[in-house]
Amino acid sequence: MKRARKGQGSAGGKGKAICMPIVILLSCILTCMVLTSCQGVRKEEEKISIRIGISLYRGDDTFINNIRGIIEEKAKEYERETGIKVTLDIQDAKGSQNTQNNQVERFISLGCDVLCINPVDRMDTSLIIDRAMTAGVPVVFFNRQPVEEDMNRWDKLYYIGVDAKETAILQGRMVVDLYRKEPEAVDLNGDGVVSYVMLEGETSHQDSLIRTEWSVQTLKDGNVPIEKITGGIANWERSQASALMEQWLAEYPDTIELVISNNDDMALGAIDALERAEVMDVNVIGIDGTTPGLEALESGKLLGTVSANKELYGSAIVRLAVSCALQEELPQEYSLTDGTYFWTPQEILITEIKENP
Repeated sequence: MKRARKGQGSAGGKGKAICMPIVILLSCILTCMVLTSCQGVRKEEEKISIRIGISLYRGDDTFINNIRGIIEEKAKEYERETGIKVTLDIQDAKGSQNTQNNQVERFISLGCDVLCINPVDRMDTSLIIDRAMTAGVPVVFFNRQPVEEDMNRWDKLYYIGVDAKETAILQGRMVVDLYRKEPEAVDLNGDGVVSYVMLEGETSHQDSLIRTEWSVQTLKDGNVPIEKITGGIANWERSQASALMEQWLAEYPDTIELVISNNDDMALGAIDALERAEVMDVNVIGIDGTTPGLEALESGKLLGTVSANKELYGSAIVRLAVSCALQEELPQEYSLTDGTYFWTPQEILITEIKENP
């Protein structure tokens, strides 16, 4: 009997020995399930938070400031709609390409999901592209278009802006239409020739070059009899344009009838000089439709401007950036030309015709 009980006890010991590996195996399986679940949670957490590094060529540029405000507004709007947190890290390069390159390095080191770059020098974006390609971080360029050779280097490079030629043609057309309707509103002294001066942006900026050429060409094509008095580079800046205009008014008194400006800020600078000289009958046209530009338009100081749809402009930057970060398809309303370029629509805004005193 004792042997029988001993045998039963021995059999029970073997049962325990067999059960232990099963328990360990089950524990391992459960641990793996927990770890897998945690990894899934981490992946889900990554999907609900996006970090975007944004570098502006110059934070004090009026148009860029307008676009920055819309980007911030649209990012918050996207958060409310989707529940995905969007962190914007916005930096000012202050006109230095070296500073901007360092900002890009910092964005990448901080783990930004996508970069939105307003290049200081459109001809010198190769280092930015090199760093982004190495890190696998997509880049959305805007406002200052990199050269085509650089844009073709990688399929994760994009550009958002306006078609500069279209801008210039629209700017010229506003004067052509006005001249056809009421020639004396443009040819102020009635001598059969419209005498104009040209305020240009940066010499290296593609928009400045194209705007200068095609605004004038559109006037010629529209049979507006024009004569250039002079022109100068004011680097998009109101103060520089004001200084140039003051000089021209002194050199060519009672001669200037039209000021063609590559942007609104320089147009406003010309208006400042005209007001100081108490010259009130010169027509001034700009480009951009900035907030102060629209105020001048409303008051009748600015004859006209070409305005991009800035709401769509800023929205396109945000939506393209988050689509890159989440590896999602871009919404159809932001369709890209050649899979790379988004051209923002534009319109002519013109004030009521000013009467000659």
